[in-house]
Amino acid sequence: MDRPWIKFYPPSVEPNIAIPTMPLFSLLKKSYEERPDCLAVVDEEVRLSYRELYAYVLSFASSLWDAGFRRGDRCVIMLFNCKEYITTYFAVLRLGGTVVQANPLHSSEELKRVMEDSKAEWIVTGDGEWAKVYEACKDQPGKKLIITGSSLYGRQEALCFEEMVEKGCVGHVPEVDVDPETDIAVFQYTGGTTGKSKAAMLTHQNILSNVCQNEHFTVKNLSKVDEKLLGVLPFYHVYGMSAVLLLGVFRGSAVICIRRFDPKRLLTTIKNEKPTLFSGVPTMYMALLQQEEATPETMQSLKLCMAGSAPLPKDVIRVFEEKTGAEILEGYGLSETSPTTHRNPVGGLRKVGSIGIPVPNTDCRIVDPDDGDRDMPVGEVGELVIKGPQVMKGYLKQEEETRSALRNGWLFTGDLAYMDLDGYFFIAGRKKDLIIASGYNVYPTEVEDVLYRHPSVKEAAVYGVSDEYRGETVYASIVFYDRGSLDPGQLKDWLKERIASYKVPTHIDVRTSLPRSSVGKLLKAILRDEAEQNQKQKEGSR
Repeated sequence: MDRPWIKFYPPSVEPNIAIPTMPLFSLLKKSYEERPDCLAVVDEEVRLSYRELYAYVLSFASSLWDAGFRRGDRCVIMLFNCKEYITTYFAVLRLGGTVVQANPLHSSEELKRVMEDSKAEWIVTGDGEWAKVYEACKDQPGKKLIITGSSLYGRQEALCFEEMVEKGCVGHVPEVDVDPETDIAVFQYTGGTTGKSKAAMLTHQNILSNVCQNEHFTVKNLSKVDEKLLGVLPFYHVYGMSAVLLLGVFRGSAVICIRRFDPKRLLTTIKNEKPTLFSGVPTMYMALLQQEEATPETMQSLKLCMAGSAPLPKDVIRVFEEKTGAEILEGYGLSETSPTTHRNPVGGLRKVGSIGIPVPNTDCRIVDPDDGDRDMPVGEVGELVIKGPQVMKGYLKQEEETRSALRNGWLFTGDLAYMDLDGYFFIAGRKKDLIIASGYNVYPTEVEDVLYRHPSVKEAAVYGVSDEYRGETVYASIVFYDRGSLDPGQLKDWLKERIASYKVPTHIDVRTSLPRSSVGKLLKAILRDEAEQNQKQKEGSR
């Protein structure tokens, strides 16, 4: 197949790299052996070297084994970014177990579904989440609960994390055989086409491959001296796990744990800790832009910023770079691909608004979204499909979903995109988000990009709502910088001068904020459901 993007790889980047076959725990062991006294973790006031982190992990693994943890066991980690998350993650993998990712903000019902679906026997969580964890597990006998923190010591229902670390013996962790290519390292939950979350099964080799791809393509030429990765993305999300935590450990660099995103506190951390690498999502960059302290002086330590998880508006990139002096490179990935598949190259041609080009060892095509077989011509929108060593093994207990997503070695992403003549890819929106209004295809991202060009628009979401006459009609939810600065009618008139009339939203909903996930992903389904419900109520009152 034709790979036009390869000619835009920087000279130091190879299209195909050698990826070792080894368990993920080997990343930590290698950095411990090569850089034992280098800083590994910054967690508020706690600082751990790789020597200390390695001992911490093995001590906990020893106690886990003594408590009955065995190869193949599944452990839910329900923690914010902290040293306890990192310790549990590597200890579970060291013993041949599977990490089950869980958001600490989950309700007890959501956690219960994760526990039941994953068949996890163990859960590690903070004392602040104890009540909902206990509620989720009370009807599931045999679950072993481990609590971090100090307020629940002595509680019979749980083991104490700190006591387990203290009592564990570094030299008494048994050797456990792990097959990197078949053993599942992580269950990463992601949204399903049915609306129910499903677990992408990521092997050790899937995740290791992506860490190697990311490192080679993005940061290989950066100095490791005093390198620090800003860990503000949640580690329970695949983006934070791979592009921050594991990339940092792979390079033997320091990972700064940020438990909650707060722009003012984050800027203080940047000023004091001087991180060099920052991976974030659009809402983080937008929030930082609102702070007076976001200046080149405050953020001068940053060498590279990366953005993913959702499209980053062009004007946000421009203003952020003008205000801070730090470059942002957009990329793309999915839970199913461990996650990175595309990135704008460092030191190469950058196209603002593009997700970039495929990382090494990765092939991509744009196919007809209806039949999935025919390749679309350059510049035409179709479904993005991906092949590479980072692609998941499948979905847990979801054979039909797996067959639909994985076909002949290709992952069908469900994202609509196009490739230009240079091999750069551009996302047009989710396949299921495509709006067909009066027979015309409307791509939400295209309309959103135009909306972001208006100086009054802070945030924008475009989506389709059922319409008896048109099939679907275009809706937009907008957050203005100054709510009284513009009315919806004026914004529609402004749009009509810039896009075709059928793309102009028939309804504009002005809000103070847009619903987003914990990692900043826009939740359009909530907006769509609200609009559909409001429409039904109006029709019922006629």
